[in-house]
Amino acid sequence: MIALSLAEIAEVVGGQTYDIPDASVQVTGPVVRDSREVVPGSLFVAFRGERVDGHDFAPAVVEAGAAAVLASRPVGVPAIVVEDVQSALGALARHVVDRLGATLVALTGSAGKTSTKDLIAQVLGRKAPTVFTPGSLNNEIGLPLTALSADADTRFLVLEMGARGLGHIRYLTGLTPPRIGLVLNVGSAHIGEFGGREQIARAKGELVEALPSAEEGGVAVLNADDPHVRAMASRTKAKTVLFGEADEADVRAENVRLTDSGQPTFRLHTPSGASDVTMRLYGEHHVSNALAAAAVAHELGMSAEEIATALSEADSLSRWRMEVTERPDGVTIVNDAYNANPESMRAALRALAAMGKGRRTWAVLGKMAELGDEALAEHDAVGRLAVRLNVSKLVAVGGREAAWLQLGAYNEGSWGEESVHVSDAQAAVDLLRNELRPGDVVLVKASRAVGLERVAQALLETGAEGEVAAR
Repeated sequence: MIALSLAEIAEVVGGQTYDIPDASVQVTGPVVRDSREVVPGSLFVAFRGERVDGHDFAPAVVEAGAAAVLASRPVGVPAIVVEDVQSALGALARHVVDRLGATLVALTGSAGKTSTKDLIAQVLGRKAPTVFTPGSLNNEIGLPLTALSADADTRFLVLEMGARGLGHIRYLTGLTPPRIGLVLNVGSAHIGEFGGREQIARAKGELVEALPSAEEGGVAVLNADDPHVRAMASRTKAKTVLFGEADEADVRAENVRLTDSGQPTFRLHTPSGASDVTMRLYGEHHVSNALAAAAVAHELGMSAEEIATALSEADSLSRWRMEVTERPDGVTIVNDAYNANPESMRAALRALAAMGKGRRTWAVLGKMAELGDEALAEHDAVGRLAVRLNVSKLVAVGGREAAWLQLGAYNEGSWGEESVHVSDAQAAVDLLRNELRPGDVVLVKASRAVGLERVAQALLETGAEGEVAAR
């Protein structure tokens, strides 16, 4: 964060200072909400949660070196007290962003946000100092905390924006106004909360509505292959740049194929030239993510060769997203358990099929949350797809939704031999421990709440005799 005095921060957030002997003391460290992340010069933000009240940690964080606490009540140590801590955090982020002079890039979409954000950050990082959203901290708390981690050297600030309803992205763009806005897709994620794809499209489109005009440098980067996204061009005054497989896409890929290990390779075309890309990531769905990143990078002055090199050397930065690990016995574990929706589930299954050519493949799948009335049909469809892709065995883990996955596979033609329903993660581990053979490929994927990363972790913990040790 750029250095600000406690007096300046209090003025920006409209707060009162308490127990601060010298208001000229500067916050020079990060703004954090986790007491374990405090370093000398930090500002600690005290949120009151259902189980933990951050105010209770105030004495400890000041002892650890925090300059002060941003709080909703006096805490007996240096504090800036405000009526609403979240609103104050947002106001502070907006103030810092306005002073930075960095180019803000924001992105949203139903699937692929985090992977694409990580790609953009790695590509732009070749050009200039870049700060980006860690993991999926893309909400009204995570986003301002990310913005506040930028400093005077930051030239690009890449921010992932999530939404669970109308107005959410509009609020986030008010805190961190982007010059470049990217919309990846409109899918089924959270469709139960939104009430339909049209509502999702309305919410995601709030990003392009917030962009400055083309004359002011605003750029809307839109997926040419998604009609809901492409239609957003009419909702912005910014310059529109299209990416995708459509002939009229400004940034597109040709000769797309997968290597024997399931990594995409293609010819990248941009308005400034073309160059070849072979990615380190797994799955053909990353081609679209790479094109989105390339479109952003092109608009910020990078050549096709520079972009292609950066994309070819980019890694997965966020955990449990197509993490591929090979055990000593030759079993490959693909941990994609961070989250799941119908689109990402289909992409992961296709990646598994590509990676597992000539090998036995296992899909360990669980519930996809927040699908509302579409839940039964979507789980059934994923189960059927596993059979169509010739996945050797589907292991459906959990309750009702998992049963729907297994039933879809059964009705598609597995006849019980290619699919099984187990009660929980431990049951899945026990099954796999007994049946995995060297050379097998195992995909693990479900919505975050299911916690199927425990299966992947257990399968990777091999005992002295080569047996799998479950947690």
